[in-house]
Amino acid sequence: MTATTDGSTGALPARADSASETDAPFPQAAGTVGTQDAAEHAMRRATDFLLSRQDAQGWWKGDLETNVTMDAEDLLLRQFLGIRDERTTHAAALFIRGEQRDDGTWAAFYGGPGELSTTIEAYVALRLAGDAPHEPHMAKASAWIREQGGVAASRVFTRVWLALFGWWRWEDLPEMPPELIYFPKWMPLNIYDFGCWARQTIVPLTVVSALRPVRPAPFPLDELHTDADDPNPARSLAPLVSWDGVFQRLDKGLHGYRRVAPRRLRRAAMNAAARWIVERQENDGCWGGIQPPAVYSIIALHLLGYDLQHPVMREGIASLDRFAVWRDDGARMIEACQSPVWDTCLATIALADAGVPADHPQLVKAAEWMIEEQIDRPGDWSVRRPQLPPGGWGFEFHNDNYPDIDDTAEVVLALRRVGHRDRERAEQAIARGVRWNLGMQSRNGAWAAFDVDNTSPFPNRLPFSDFGEVIDPPSADVTAHVVEMLAVEGLAHDPRTRRGIEWLLSEQEADGSWFGRWGVNYVYGTGSVVPALVAAGVPGAHPAIRRAVGWLEGVQNSDGGWGEDLRSYAYAKEWSGRGASTASQTAWALLALLAAGEKESKAVERGIEFLARTQNEDGSWDEPYFTGTGFPWDFSINYHLYRQVFPLTALGRYVNGEPFTGAEGS
Repeated sequence: MTATTDGSTGALPARADSASETDAPFPQAAGTVGTQDAAEHAMRRATDFLLSRQDAQGWWKGDLETNVTMDAEDLLLRQFLGIRDERTTHAAALFIRGEQRDDGTWAAFYGGPGELSTTIEAYVALRLAGDAPHEPHMAKASAWIREQGGVAASRVFTRVWLALFGWWRWEDLPEMPPELIYFPKWMPLNIYDFGCWARQTIVPLTVVSALRPVRPAPFPLDELHTDADDPNPARSLAPLVSWDGVFQRLDKGLHGYRRVAPRRLRRAAMNAAARWIVERQENDGCWGGIQPPAVYSIIALHLLGYDLQHPVMREGIASLDRFAVWRDDGARMIEACQSPVWDTCLATIALADAGVPADHPQLVKAAEWMIEEQIDRPGDWSVRRPQLPPGGWGFEFHNDNYPDIDDTAEVVLALRRVGHRDRERAEQAIARGVRWNLGMQSRNGAWAAFDVDNTSPFPNRLPFSDFGEVIDPPSADVTAHVVEMLAVEGLAHDPRTRRGIEWLLSEQEADGSWFGRWGVNYVYGTGSVVPALVAAGVPGAHPAIRRAVGWLEGVQNSDGGWGEDLRSYAYAKEWSGRGASTASQTAWALLALLAAGEKESKAVERGIEFLARTQNEDGSWDEPYFTGTGFPWDFSINYHLYRQVFPLTALGRYVNGEPFTGAEGS
């Protein structure tokens, strides 16, 4: 039984059957005639579509869709600051209502099950918009919330938002003292033990937690509690012999410390946190190019006396509007962040694979824009690598504090495919990027997304950390992209590259797949690792490659495509490689199979035909499913450009062949 699009059954999907204008040339290649013709036709249409979507400045950016908590929290922030207006409220409510499922809930991803915290935040936002509790869609939502345990069963972040308005008691939330800012980097639970996304959020929240503000609630929320007379039921402690028990008692100790904390020390710590926050504000007013840290930073600074007209506050609030996507129906969707660097390098690679000439004006313009985006100053990453010169790329328009290893690898791969006007300048940018990525290798030989050796087990144990991943350990997909880049740069036999290859081989699952940290999931991991290993000289006959091919062939859907539901993160191997076929996930599987030398296989032929058959007349593909990952299972992403760039890359490599062969031998 295939999972329904509304996620109502939760059943496992069935296993697969066993079996713009450009004058770029599109050379012929061997293969099944019908499939070859279909692939060439689909590739041409997809190329024209993608070229037509480039911004005049040279970048591409698709919408980055998450879930309605972004929209709900935006309204709650505006309510807290006293700046909520009717137009914004109406547009946000229109979007939130449109995302409600038939059972009254809101999901964390398309086709997923109802999610308690998401549903609570959406419900409260609609209450702010004027929706009455007795209206059918609201009554259905509140009844479901009570059935799931009410507000008391929601995540910490949801209860923090409710505490801001007196709907939850601050004393019943985990304590995060601002004195954390003083912990040296060698001390457990210092702020650099957290992943950069968590660090940017936790520092301002220590200020909010210390001050415990309450704004007058505009209405009661009794209907969201299982017992309105006891809305904050006491929680039982885990046994002391367990890690949960240890950290729960640590939290109780921190609550006790709050009562005796020296005032001057606490005030100094909050001021230090404020300086830390302000120093990390980007040039466009945001923080880290992502919405959640911006929201909490604005609240923290406001509580410390920054009025709304202060330049830091004014620019911070203005930056939030740049996360808004206004739709034709008048609805307003908030992006958690924006992905122009990532989208642009992937689009450049796709177009180059499709045969667009290296000196095509649009590729040259994209390369020039990417070079301008290279980061030339230290950021938080330099705490662990103080001697490493900068040279990475971020994900967003403005994020100089947090370049990431994945983007840097893919940008280098993209720049390598373009004929630059100023070759020396391009080579210098590439060299800086390669040097920075090599310097960010973790001690186990692999690479994480933002930091080096960010693997402390303690941050995830905190009662506060129930909102998803809060550390940044190395992952197979990021490591694969770095290894692929290093191979293209002629460094396949460099000892650092070989360590990365050894780590990847050691991380292969027993069934032949690889776990995908930043994309869903085993299909993404496998689609990233196999091309990297082959580029680095691992032969297609290697047992690891053959196991990966066998796994991909085994999970191909009966329609010829591949898909994987996000439940593969929550329910492990039960959902591995299972889900409705999507264009992006089909492309990932094809990239692995093509790299492994399987072009003539039936699996590749069926996959290519799936892409050609499901393509729209304008050269695009539809893809409502979320195939990107922020935090596995907890926070999922639909990158709207994934459905364009990855299918085009796969079609291009099918028609034109692999763009490189990599080093010889294993």
